[in-house]
Amino acid sequence: MTNPLRELEALGQSVWLDDIDRGHLRSGLFERLINEEGLRGATGNPTIFEHAIDHGTAYDEQMRQLIAQGKDAQAIYETLAMTDVRQVADLLRPIYDRTEGQDGFVSIEVSPYLAQDTEGTLAEVRRFWHTIDRPNLMVKIPSTPAGVPAIRQALASGININITLIFSIENYLQVAEAYLGALEERMATGKDINRIASVASFFVSRVDVLTDKLLEDRIKAVGEAAQQQKLKALEGKAAIANARLAYQEFKRLFSGPRFAALSPRGARVQRPLWASTSTKNPAYRDVLYVEELIGPDTVNTMPLTTIESFHEHGRVRLSIEDQLREAKAQLATLADVGIHYDQVTRQLQEEGVHKFIDSFQKLFHCIDNKRQALQQ
Repeated sequence: MTNPLRELEALGQSVWLDDIDRGHLRSGLFERLINEEGLRGATGNPTIFEHAIDHGTAYDEQMRQLIAQGKDAQAIYETLAMTDVRQVADLLRPIYDRTEGQDGFVSIEVSPYLAQDTEGTLAEVRRFWHTIDRPNLMVKIPSTPAGVPAIRQALASGININITLIFSIENYLQVAEAYLGALEERMATGKDINRIASVASFFVSRVDVLTDKLLEDRIKAVGEAAQQQKLKALEGKAAIANARLAYQEFKRLFSGPRFAALSPRGARVQRPLWASTSTKNPAYRDVLYVEELIGPDTVNTMPLTTIESFHEHGRVRLSIEDQLREAKAQLATLADVGIHYDQVTRQLQEEGVHKFIDSFQKLFHCIDNKRQALQQ
């Protein structure tokens, strides 16, 4: 029986796990995912981390030590997270070595409180990079106006970056420019570029969540059945259309003259990464955002439930370039009915930063509650 997850690798897509949980590390689940499912990377998730602390005991022993040292909630989180990230990096290191730095990465994110602070972001990126001290680490920086210059400077200094909270193609072009510019800067000064790695993370399902809500509001507001049907037909289409059109920009940029000048020195493409790929609407297929975004030089980072679902009933085909004309038409039709791409993607990024802040606040609150429980 074939494994759909393994078939993704054959088509050039890497599967990463959107979950780092010490319980999974101790149980051997993470290693099983590497050995049996072809897992090639991992990213941290503060919401899942909070759940692991709140509902399990895997972190209790180390937390007691940190509490005894007088550490606050943020310091406790960072120490726990960095301990996990080092272990994950070591488990993924054979993949990193075998692929000569193409894959096998683990990501940790900078504080969302720094999303509008370029210098603060850079300082934290450098601290994580030197403290964790693994070549297959990526540090996550959001693609906010303050984040983009931090991304360029971090890459130019030789730090691998996972660029997050990308929603619009315009924003993607900014982060791709940051990557290419950083490689050009390093090459001009005689520095190596063959082990600099970066992914550009598009948050997929959130585009449909917001767009579908706006469509629902318009369906309720119009009386004509034909107009309602036209609006209904656009539901669940924007996210995939957006990602497919972004992939076309990726192909254009990384087959162009700038990258051609970098490639002989060992430069790697900045792969698009599809994030937020669990389906939020139960009316949609639970592996929709995996099946429809399969293509070469891409990453799909999935929560464990999506990995399990895709293993069970995922259908694999080279889908990333399907229906490109329809994708352009769908975004144009959304604009015609008053749902404007720039406004939607701008709102999503702003909300994304706030959601990450909320997640961190809940995580720190959870750590404080756990501290009280462990001290009793």
